[in-house]
Amino acid sequence: MSLEEDFPGLTFDRPADGVLRITLDGPGLNSVGLDVHRQLADVWLAVDRDAETNVALIQGAGKGFSAGGSFELLDALMNDEVVRLRVMREARDLVFNVIGCSKPIVSAVHGAAVGAGLVAAILADVSVVGRSARIIDGHTRLGVAAGDHAAICWPLLCGMAKAKYYLLTCDTLTGEEAERIGLVSLCVDDDEVKARALEVATQLAGGAQSAIRWTKQTLNHWYRQQTAVLDASLAYEFIGFMGPDAREGLASHQEKRPPRFTGPASE
Repeated sequence: MSLEEDFPGLTFDRPADGVLRITLDGPGLNSVGLDVHRQLADVWLAVDRDAETNVALIQGAGKGFSAGGSFELLDALMNDEVVRLRVMREARDLVFNVIGCSKPIVSAVHGAAVGAGLVAAILADVSVVGRSARIIDGHTRLGVAAGDHAAICWPLLCGMAKAKYYLLTCDTLTGEEAERIGLVSLCVDDDEVKARALEVATQLAGGAQSAIRWTKQTLNHWYRQQTAVLDASLAYEFIGFMGPDAREGLASHQEKRPPRFTGPASE
């Protein structure tokens, strides 16, 4: 089986020796549906075992990186227990498969970067973003706790104060501001994002592979130490998908209006 056959929701090419480019290319600004969510979680295992690949480069096609989970995916999370449990497992796998992939991963981020796509963008070993890129962790705006990757890496990358501000408010981060606070590696002009990311990927692909991979392995122990934090955040997030606030959050997105949250809290 080939990568194209195993992961039909993703697009692959090899723009330089040792570089495998993975492109999110789908409807709804590369939104992540049920099939793509599973493939995005599992593809890093294939990258890790691919002898032709030294570096993976992930990017989005068209006007943005990814709009996050599709409306169909979110609706299924709220109404189907089987899907909810499956996607919760995949969300955990996505984080740890990116962290555990021995090959370095570079992300090229332009336009909007939200949700499941944002996981790979931020957890990538080197993230290259456009100045006007729009980075949004939209969990609380949807009515669920910030799960995915954010709780384990945002405080390490940009500090607890900034992590709390952006994860609680869901305010938009431009690429320029994301670089300023340390959330991403590099910020460049919008029209230079993909070329600069490819330059970085090519540089890494030509380097000393054992040294680079062992350095990644060692540094990512900072993330592995936060396993309990990730599990807690995922548990709270997916409990939230069963409640009324998540339904209101999804409806407000679909109807393009502010949400009116009335769900119970824990008092």
